[in-house]
Amino acid sequence: MNKQDFLDIDRIAFFGRTYSEYLSMFGLDEAILKKGRILDCPAGASSFAAEAHQLGIDAAACDIKYNHKVNELIEKCKRDMQHVFEKFDEAEHLYVWKYYKSKDEVIALRNKALKLFAEDFPVGFKEKRYVDAELPHLPFPDKSFSLVLSGNFLFLYGDRLDLDFHRACIKELIRVCSGEVRIFPLVGLDAKPYPYLNEILSFLDSEGIKAEIVKVPFEFQKGANKMMKLCIR
Repeated sequence: MNKQDFLDIDRIAFFGRTYSEYLSMFGLDEAILKKGRILDCPAGASSFAAEAHQLGIDAAACDIKYNHKVNELIEKCKRDMQHVFEKFDEAEHLYVWKYYKSKDEVIALRNKALKLFAEDFPVGFKEKRYVDAELPHLPFPDKSFSLVLSGNFLFLYGDRLDLDFHRACIKELIRVCSGEVRIFPLVGLDAKPYPYLNEILSFLDSEGIKAEIVKVPFEFQKGANKMMKLCIR
């Protein structure tokens, strides 16, 4: 089997992570989560919003795919998971087995997230906890959320989403936030740091936004153990 120096996938994958994974990826605790309204963007088939809702946390999720019916989302997620994990073995050397113990555990957690998401989505969509939206244009008023989480999209797909798009998306996440924006990870599919991170930091400085690079208790891709925290206040 040939080794690849990046995870060679042909799409932006639609699948998700669980609530517990979010706590680690974004360095969160429940005291932070109960301070105000939270947005997960883009959320994919993550169960964070579903599990947070069950805990009495005010969380919403948005994604470009939420204009589809739940059965279509389930099938999309399953297809994308199959595609990613078929390619995974070729790039396994780019990953570390600290948070997860095996590929089977990763797949089990992705399936758990999908199950919880799919159970919650039909009612949650009617209640506007799930919103059909596409970055960099979100259908929310300014400062709608106290905390905005953006995982496994920006920076990760830097090989196909250009710097201007990143700037526009981050500016929009800031617009809808009154407290903090947290973005994870800071590496691409090749497990290398996003090459235009300094340009992003300079842009944020010019916008008067305080940016911190913060280590988190999560690592799957080698070196992907940091998030960007933006303080809007």
